[in-house]
Amino acid sequence: MPFGECSITLQDVAYQLGLPIDGKPVSGCLTEFENLMEQGRPAWVWFRELFGELPPQNKVKQMTVCYTWFHERFRVLPADATNETVRIYARAYIMMLLSSQRFADKNANRVHLRWLPYLASLDDLGRYSWGSAALAWWATFMPRNDPGDQRLVSARLSLDRLRVHDFVWEPYSSAEVGAVIHSEILADEHRRLWTTVTSLIYFAAIEWHQVDRVLPQFGGLQHLPEPALNIDWLHAKDGRGGDRWFPTYYREWHQHWENRLHSVIWVDRVLDPGPSSDYLEWWCRVAHRFLSPDVAFHDPKPIVLTEEARHRGSSQAPPRVHDIPRADHGDVADFRVPRRRGSRQAGQDGRGGARGRVPSVDDQGTQHGVGEDVVGSASAMDQPTYDVGSSSQLFGNVAPDAFAGYTTAAVGMDIDDPVTESEFYRDIADMLMDDDGTHYRP
Repeated sequence: MPFGECSITLQDVAYQLGLPIDGKPVSGCLTEFENLMEQGRPAWVWFRELFGELPPQNKVKQMTVCYTWFHERFRVLPADATNETVRIYARAYIMMLLSSQRFADKNANRVHLRWLPYLASLDDLGRYSWGSAALAWWATFMPRNDPGDQRLVSARLSLDRLRVHDFVWEPYSSAEVGAVIHSEILADEHRRLWTTVTSLIYFAAIEWHQVDRVLPQFGGLQHLPEPALNIDWLHAKDGRGGDRWFPTYYREWHQHWENRLHSVIWVDRVLDPGPSSDYLEWWCRVAHRFLSPDVAFHDPKPIVLTEEARHRGSSQAPPRVHDIPRADHGDVADFRVPRRRGSRQAGQDGRGGARGRVPSVDDQGTQHGVGEDVVGSASAMDQPTYDVGSSSQLFGNVAPDAFAGYTTAAVGMDIDDPVTESEFYRDIADMLMDDDGTHYRP
């Protein structure tokens, strides 16, 4: 964001999904149960034991089963179901829940056999850290949105436009939120892990819970963080490179989770959580502050000149003014007309000065001598500002026909003699006489 970082943390998972945080990592192997784990069985043999039957071959694809088969086969529990039948239906429901809701693939229409070892012992399901597994899966396998999708573009632009006081760092601090949360989720054994800096594990997916970079989300002040841990190489490990016993293959990362309680950081709560001044200075200097591309901040309605307008503009350019009244020596005049060349008269002391500049009437490319100055375009903003006197000084002694010629050149109006002889000039002259002390930029 423009003013710092925010992230989805274990606290968000606890409040939004109601999943336990503390527990064993959700890991193991994917399909080769008989080779990689103790008391493992071949996948389809184990499937028949747990569900009482095998799905038809047209519902099987590699090591997955079509979700519709599970849904149609185990949708309604028989009224006279035995305890074993209830356990079979419970396994089927949990299998569908894990594969289509919590850890779904991009289509959410396949049920993977990786969950068979977990379903073999229903009583142990509550001993796992489903919250950390869900966060690891979300960060690794969440489908990427189309960058051109209008909803994504709008969401990114909304975030980019946030100011530091627009962002709610602690959305769960209200009493209304606490009233609808299950008390077990807020138990100390789970709550204390919200601020642990450790690994998040979901089989082959490994993420890092680096909450030391988002302390305002826990009511603290964000100071300069430690360098981010680079785990890009782990993001390429999604389990498609062959099955393994992941607790051994990723031993270091599993050890981090085993030591999770030693990695909990203490957050000093403040009344106004947010980034510190040192952090903001660092963030503005090194960070990629905006999600939207640069073009999103440009004028959405740029001025485009049509070819017709180009030709019309060049053919109706105002004529040059040749009869220009010159001010008396020491007076200053500015004619408010674009000019390309000008001369600087010498001051009273013989030197060239800012005062006394008047436009040149030479239109034939005359060479300028020493002490003369060439004035650039009237729109050049890097030129100094000069005191050009009042409008009454400028036009006080100008004849109506000369004024008409000037207005024609300056604004492109065709003012006829009848107009200049009418009340038009007298009204403008009266207005200019009252315009004292006006300053213009050449």
